[in-house]
Amino acid sequence: MRIFALLFCVLTLSQAARIGEISNIVGVRDNQIIGYSLVVGLKKTGDGTTSKFTLQSIANMLKAMNIDMNPVDIKSKNVAAVVVTAKFAPFARQGDTFDVVVSSIGDAKSLEGGTLLMTPLKGVDGKIYALAQGPVSIGGRNERGAGAESHPTAGMVYGGGLVEREIHQDLYHQQNATLSLKTSNFNNAVAIQNAVNAKYRDQVAVAVDPRTINLRLPQNRSMVEFLAEVQQIDIHYAQDSKIVINERTGTIVAGVDVEVKPVVVTQGDITVKILAQDEVSNPAGSVAMDKSLVIGLNENEVYTEKGTTTVANIVRSLEKLGASPKELIAILQAMKSAGAISVDLEVI
Repeated sequence: MRIFALLFCVLTLSQAARIGEISNIVGVRDNQIIGYSLVVGLKKTGDGTTSKFTLQSIANMLKAMNIDMNPVDIKSKNVAAVVVTAKFAPFARQGDTFDVVVSSIGDAKSLEGGTLLMTPLKGVDGKIYALAQGPVSIGGRNERGAGAESHPTAGMVYGGGLVEREIHQDLYHQQNATLSLKTSNFNNAVAIQNAVNAKYRDQVAVAVDPRTINLRLPQNRSMVEFLAEVQQIDIHYAQDSKIVINERTGTIVAGVDVEVKPVVVTQGDITVKILAQDEVSNPAGSVAMDKSLVIGLNENEVYTEKGTTTVANIVRSLEKLGASPKELIAILQAMKSAGAISVDLEVI
């Protein structure tokens, strides 16, 4: 007996959304910063002698402290070379603290119990914007979402980053701003334009493409007040239907009303047959009832009543027949390639 291990999730998409939820303000964003340093205080779980860059880094650090050492004479296993990464928040000010991610780049076995030495963090322009230092914790979750217990060579320094250089942004004196939709959509761009203009009874917003809306500061408002108000405006939000497939877990997420057009697909010993409404007929020996979806597995068949065939119908029917997630994913991909499914199909 085959076990059906697929989780089918049905999304009910909201038709209303705040502008701030579906768009970003151009220029107001995080910046990536990076640095290289050493983690010390490890219990013989650091880099070995094969990581020559670690030995050289230790020698350079000691030399800066007036201790002259030849890298080949260093045998310590309590040190690991690491790359330090972080997100530099918009409008961060000198003295603000933030979390940093520490990842080993040598052959260290674990960073547990270590301390990150002072690390300059640079932006893409090569300038130093922050410093990082502090005890490394591997008891949380790394930035990729995996449990730190399974990745002891990556950890966090909570509050270990310290802002030294600010990124200047004079938002208050600006007379214009730009919104960028998170997903391109002509209808949503026009909806934002109309909603903002209706609120201020003036042509302060112009949609210049399906993703960009230019804003002009109205009278008697500061730019900060204006953007705060704009982000709270509700609009009728149209979201494109999509089928998302996770091949690793066998999970499929789709809207409940995603239609599948007439098609015949055979995958192994499974046959899926979808008929047009004017072609439906009763299978031999079946109950007198029009059928628009016929799915057969060897001698077993599942029928659905006349009506629009959706992805949800197909998944439920295949579940009754014991189809595997791999088979179902292959069937949906074949339907998309044949043009029977018109919405986007995204495999992650």
